[in-house]
Amino acid sequence: MSSNGKHSGYPPHWDVRQSKSRQIPYYFNTLTGESRWDPPSPSEGAEEDPKLGAMHILVKHNKSRNPSSWREKNITRTEQEAYDKINSILQRLTNKEKPESFKDIAAKESDCSSAKRGGDLGTFPRGAMQKPFENAVLGLQVGKLSGPVKTDSGIHLVLRTK
Repeated sequence: MSSNGKHSGYPPHWDVRQSKSRQIPYYFNTLTGESRWDPPSPSEGAEEDPKLGAMHILVKHNKSRNPSSWREKNITRTEQEAYDKINSILQRLTNKEKPESFKDIAAKESDCSSAKRGGDLGTFPRGAMQKPFENAVLGLQVGKLSGPVKTDSGIHLVLRTK
């Protein structure tokens, strides 16, 4: 049993689904992945698309949450060295005479597996990323680049895409 929020009286992106274990209906938000037993209120549909989009370049250091990457099995650089590297990358991206491509640098130098996609993280709902990263995305206009952003994962440069 599934219905689209636009035709059911529920806000957009909400479906009514049938629980296989309890054999009763529940409510599922196709945009955020939220499931609940209680129906959504009409005001929950006020924001059409709460997803954010970003690309990033991550430079990990020896105090990162997981100090290894697809590029380097055991990352030994210090946090200061990570900042130095990210600032050097930022200068390359913002060089007025010959700026380098974000995607190209991410593909070669990011410690995140998203490097395979030029640093593209796609879209994600609020609350899905570490708070400093999400705050950086929210503080940027689409198409704008952040300065260094520190999270438990390392030091990032963030480019907002949505």
